[in-house]
Amino acid sequence: MRDEAAGPGCLLLPLLAALAVCLRGALDSSQSSWEMQKWPLAAWGMLELSCKSMWEVQEGSMDQPSGRSFMQVLCEKYSPENFPYRRGPGMGVHVPATPQGSPMKDRLNLPSVLVLNSCGITCAGDENEIAAFCAHVFELDLSDNKLEDWHEVSKIVSNVPHLEFLNLSSNPLSLSVLERSCAGSFAGVRKLVLNNSKASWETVHTILQELPDLEELFLCLNDYETVSCSPVCCQSLKLLHITDNNLQDWTEIRKLGIMFPSLDTLILANNNLTTIEETEDSLARLFPNLRSINLHKSGLHCWEDIDKLNSFPKLEEVKLLGIPLLQSYTTEERRKLLIARLPSIIKLNGSIVADGEREDSERFFIRYYMEFPEEEVPFRYHELVTKYGKLEPLAVVDLRPQSSVKVEVHFQDKVEEMSIRLDQTVAELKKHLKTVVQLSTSNMLLFYLDQEAPFGPEEMKYSSRALHSYGIRDGDKIYVEPRMK
Repeated sequence: MRDEAAGPGCLLLPLLAALAVCLRGALDSSQSSWEMQKWPLAAWGMLELSCKSMWEVQEGSMDQPSGRSFMQVLCEKYSPENFPYRRGPGMGVHVPATPQGSPMKDRLNLPSVLVLNSCGITCAGDENEIAAFCAHVFELDLSDNKLEDWHEVSKIVSNVPHLEFLNLSSNPLSLSVLERSCAGSFAGVRKLVLNNSKASWETVHTILQELPDLEELFLCLNDYETVSCSPVCCQSLKLLHITDNNLQDWTEIRKLGIMFPSLDTLILANNNLTTIEETEDSLARLFPNLRSINLHKSGLHCWEDIDKLNSFPKLEEVKLLGIPLLQSYTTEERRKLLIARLPSIIKLNGSIVADGEREDSERFFIRYYMEFPEEEVPFRYHELVTKYGKLEPLAVVDLRPQSSVKVEVHFQDKVEEMSIRLDQTVAELKKHLKTVVQLSTSNMLLFYLDQEAPFGPEEMKYSSRALHSYGIRDGDKIYVEPRMK
């Protein structure tokens, strides 16, 4: 028995279809009497087909989840009207003519990288059509859709045989359980993005067991406060992106090292990790292959935690911006102190550490700590003193331009020592001297004598010229004479 909630259309449509068939039979038997009627034979045929099509649509809708299907969105986005030409890597997929009402077009211009984010997708659609269209696809972005059933995702992925990258971010997949039979369809995926999917650790473990070639896993924005260890290690994973969660305790981070012993890159930004509570030997065993770690905006607040990063035997790249430890230092101090403490890194906060910069930083480190009490001096200081020896403090050199000088002002038989600003012009100096020599500015000539110049006084004839351009120094002389009438 059909569901009564389907509405009266369930009864009306088959009756209309039957009526159309009967009427068409009557037309065929007495065509001459009907030819002059308002509704021609073709119209009744159209009614029959339309009713049949409507019935098939309603029949299909009772078996399919509500919402838009993957195939429906695919056909709409990559139809010849929207993509009239081949764009980027990929190929045009030829589809033969299909019955009226099918969503398939004559030809779709499908690239090998499909981006179908934010399209309202809830289900897969016809699996045969997916297989026909997507045999060449290797990247698929399904982020920010409405997929909540892993079985529907499996129907899509199992029909994309060459898929290597899959983005399922911001789909409500936490509403269903991922069974191992479904996860098996992901076996060829190498990069999987589950950001903001709220995927449970049980789901992650199922994925890890069924994806033998998984190399990159993204688990950001999933509200993790703890890490649940998988029953088996994932030897293939090289990159783990687990930013913007709530991981605070190092005991949770160490579980990641146990699960992913081949990890090359660990991105932990925006987790409030407060300290690294682990011995040096244990750190080396937990992350033996770690080459890069990102601790941006973590809660690290002591230098001992930074020193422990040296325990990772292959570490080359570190990102450490926005941590409490560094807030009291200048930008220059932060970088130099970090470089000096981390002798094996070749890239800090995204910038290459050149050999010259490393030497400058290590010498800076020695001078920075040379006045500290012995109990506060880090061990690294003694290592660097062994390398460079004890350095003398740098001389303080003020390279700022001189702002004023003391000069002798000569007028007639009077000499007066004055301090003058070098940022003023000749015209401004004349105004300043007007009360001293009792001459108007228009009746005043100035001559500058450099005490080391061999050519005698130089007339200061350009009123807008700045005094610093003359190179005036302390002890030089300025002569004032009245202008001849």
